[in-house]
This record gives sequence, structure tokens and C-alpha cells, in this order.
Amino acid sequence: MAVTELRVGGRVLALAQGDITAFAADAIVNAANSALAGGGGVDGAIHRAGGPGIMAELRARYSGCPTGSAVATGAGRLPAKWVFHAVGPIWRGGGAGETELLASAYRAALRLGDEHGARTIAFPAISAGIYGYPLREAATIALSTVRDHLAGETILERATFVLFSADTFAGSAEVLGATVIAEAGVPRRVRP
Repeated sequence: MAVTELRVGGRVLALAQGDITAFAADAIVNAANSALAGGGGVDGAIHRAGGPGIMAELRARYSGCPTGSAVATGAGRLPAKWVFHAVGPIWRGGGAGETELLASAYRAALRLGDEHGARTIAFPAISAGIYGYPLREAATIALSTVRDHLAGETILERATFVLFSADTFAGSAEVLGATVIAEAGVPRRVRP
């Protein structure tokens, strides 16, 4: 699995192509819907791999989650301690506050990471699948929001975007590379 990394102070922002449900991290972020009802894509994969305990906990503790927010549960059978269910916006053409709502969903998951004591966190490309958010724009918001968090006061040491498809990985890597070039740095490719 190829990994692209960017150092942010003493912390790491990384991209990896793979299955987020098999990725070991303190916290895995789920691209959830506002009803917290499970679904397709990443959401369905997390519930299938994590087992019914995740949904049972969601139903017992929450009645939903507004777009731009996130809630926490245990991780069931996933290789993590927690799942942070973050609700990104449905793409409606860019004029319905999607940019702020997407950034807010990432910030909410990062805040939960700090509150729960997570040192490592794995993200999918929130809203860039079935919700139709254009990949380049979604990746720019995601990467800049997480990079800014890592540059500030946080206990997180590593944030990894675990992206299932080669196209999503390549598009996100292109955005990360453009960010690094703009900041006069160079991303580092490593192989685990």
C-alpha cells in the first residue's frame, strides 16, 4: 500500500489507499447520514465490519446528528477504540453552505478525537461518494481542515485519510501535493 505523508510540525498527515475498516487507528471516522441509520458506501462497510453493537449504541444514545456534526460510539469489531460518525453535506451545487458544513464535520470529528484521547485517527473522504461532493473540492477542504488542526493544540499525532478507490486516492494526493508545493515543501512517499 502506497502512503503519502506530510509533516505538520511534529505530527503526520497521511493518505493511504485501502479499506478503512481494516486500518488500525485509535479512532475511525464514519461518513454517516444525519439519521445515523447506516447506509451504503463507507457507512455500510463500517457497520458490517464493526458488527451490530455500533448500531445498537447509536440507537441507544442518539436520535440523529445534524449535518456538520459528529457523534462517538465504540468500535465493535473494528481495529479501533472508537468510531466518530461525522455527517457531511449533500452537494447541492456549492451555494447551500456545503464548504462550511464539510469543514465543520471534519472539525467535529477532530474535536471528538481530542476529547477521547485519540493519538491516531483515520478518515474517509466525507461527502465525496454518494453525497456527490466534487472530489477536488472535498479533498481541499478535508486536507486543509485536518492540517490546520494538526498545526494547532491537539493530542493527535497522526491523521490518515484511508481512501478506498484509486481515483479518490490519486485525486487527494494531487491536492496534497499542490498544497505542499504551495508551501514550498515536498511530500514523502513511503511503503509500510
